[in-house]
This record gives sequence, structure tokens and C-alpha cells, in this order.
Amino acid sequence: MKPLADALGLYIHWPFCARICPYCDFNVYRPKGQEDALLEAILADMSHWRERTGARPLASIHFGGGTPSLMTGSQIERLISHAESLWGLDDGAEIGLEANPNNIDGFADFVAAGINRLSVGVQSLDDAALKQLGRDHDGPLARQAIERAMAVCDRVSIDMIYARAGQTAKSWEAELREILAFGAGHISPYQLTIEARTAFGRRAARGEQLDSPDDLAADLFELTHGICDAHGLSAYEISNHARGPADQSRHNRLYWEGGDWIGVGPGAHGRIGSASEGGRLACEARAQPKAYLAAGAQTGSGLAGTEALSAADERAERILMGMRLSDGLELEVLQRKTGLTLDAEALARLTGQGLVEQLAGRVRLLPAGRIFADRIS
Repeated sequence: MKPLADALGLYIHWPFCARICPYCDFNVYRPKGQEDALLEAILADMSHWRERTGARPLASIHFGGGTPSLMTGSQIERLISHAESLWGLDDGAEIGLEANPNNIDGFADFVAAGINRLSVGVQSLDDAALKQLGRDHDGPLARQAIERAMAVCDRVSIDMIYARAGQTAKSWEAELREILAFGAGHISPYQLTIEARTAFGRRAARGEQLDSPDDLAADLFELTHGICDAHGLSAYEISNHARGPADQSRHNRLYWEGGDWIGVGPGAHGRIGSASEGGRLACEARAQPKAYLAAGAQTGSGLAGTEALSAADERAERILMGMRLSDGLELEVLQRKTGLTLDAEALARLTGQGLVEQLAGRVRLLPAGRIFADRIS
């Protein structure tokens, strides 16, 4: 797969959800009749960003949310066509969309509109677990959605949530094996994380246990990697498993490898440039749809503001992201983009602890270090 450290991607955030899940801390809202206006505002925002970034072809376009599968095929096609007219697309550009099983009837329309990767948010196949997670679909529909996605799209990913309260290693193994039996080339099993600003966070603050104890969660993490490896879907990132390089998420790899991306839509984030080019900009759009629309009407963009990252901040961010990949952080890119190298003392300490290794110009996590990925920076 072509390195993505110098590539450009586009992230489109569609913030509306028919139901807001109690564990979700993303920037999401219930629809209030703003969909058509928001579409136009996002199109205008894309034109604004074209003026700032120039004509660099896009390596990827990703529709996230929220629930972008609430959009119609024609809306998605307009956004893809506009992006292609502004920047152009790399050969083999990935155009991905996060889809809810409840929107199964639109899957074929999404692919016809130009989507070439569907990420299906199944989360679980168990009816009781889905109810616990506040999902608006059941197990049979989850299975049907996977089958439909694979019938209409060559590249399919399945999202799952584990380490739920009451979950055992045996039940998770059975569920994971059933998911793998569908034969999708990519799965993303995520550990349930309790975020303070969510309904789960408020319940946890009152003393309710909603996730697995730490020891069990660590065991489930290792179990997940072992089972996926045995089925030929190795972890190329901490929580992402693929059958081979062609099945990996190109857009997510762009994030992890430290490429540039434009974020449009309410609350979308972006990163442009690097310290060696005069400063990497962290960009953020206005979060509320109403505010995004108002800003777009005044300036042509929903941008809330930008922040120039220091070389040290950029280095820390690139280390945190790059070390999530199984092939690790490329040291030449870190040096070229930030003008800085790794902390030799910290690298020696982590190497001595058996958590990381340096090989062929990269530093990567060893198996013992994977569970500490978010703390190594």
C-alpha cells in the first residue's frame, strides 16, 4: 500500500442520528429538518477548503457521523462529485461510508453513488447486548446487513463493541467467530469505553458497572487478537484487523501515518501541513449544525478556528497515532515533518521493558506493549 504521510484526505461529518447511543460521545444530533441546508453548506465549505489547499488529489473520502447512511444516494453522489471536481482523486482512492444496519435498503444506492468501502456498525449480534447498548436494530437485522453489504460492495468492514458488562470470554469468542465466518476482509472490534459526557458516563458516575473489569478487558483484547490472527485477519492497528493490505482502511491509515486531511461538516476536525512547512494546523468546524449553517452563510465555511501546533505537539501527536500501527512509526517521516527525533532515553527505557522495538527505520509496539498504546508518546 502506498505510504500516506504526504497524502490528502477528506472527512465529511454527517451529524444526524435517528437514535443517540448511550455510549457515544461523538458530535451527534437528532434531525430537525436541516438536512438539505446542511448539504449545501458542506458543499460550500469544500469549495472554501479547495482555495486553501490547492489542487492536491484526494487519497480518500470518508463519510462519518453521526449516521451518514441516513443520507440518500443522490446526496452522497453530489458530495463525491463535488470533491472530485475540486481536487481530483488518486488512482484507487478509497471512498468509505459508515452505515447503520437499519439503513440496509440504501446500501446498493450508496455503492452506485461512488462508495467503494462500507463500514457496517453492527456492534453485536446478541439481542440483549444490542438492547444494553441502546442500538435500534436486532441480531437478525445485523446479520442481514452484513450479507447485503457484502453482496453489493467489494470492501466491507464490520464494527463490533466488546468488553461489555456481563460479557464472558466464552460468549465473546462465539460472537467473534460468527462475525469472522461471514468472510469480510476487515473487522474493527472496539473495547467499550465509558466517556464522561455520555448517558453511560452519567450512569457509571452513579456507580453502575457498564463495562468489563480491567483484567477481563485485557484478556478479551488478547483473545480478540488471537482469534483474528488464526482466521487470517491480523491486526494492522490496535483495534483494526484486515485480511491483507488491500482490505485495510486507507482513510484511517492516512490519520495514523500523519497525512493531511480536510474536515467538513459540524464538528469535523482536520490537519493540514507540518512543522517543517511552517506549522501544522489543527482545524475544527463549528459543532452545532445551526452554528455551522450560520457561519457558512456569512463566510462560506463552517470553520470555527485553527491552531498552529508546535513542533513538539506535532511530534507527540504523530508518535501517538503512528505507534498504533503494527508496522510502527516511520522515523524518517517524523524527522522530516517535525524536525525532531524520538526521546532517546524514553526509547531505551521502553525497549528495555520489552514494550517496543526499533527495526528498519521504524519503532513499533511489541505484543506486550499493545495494551499500553495510548500511554506511549
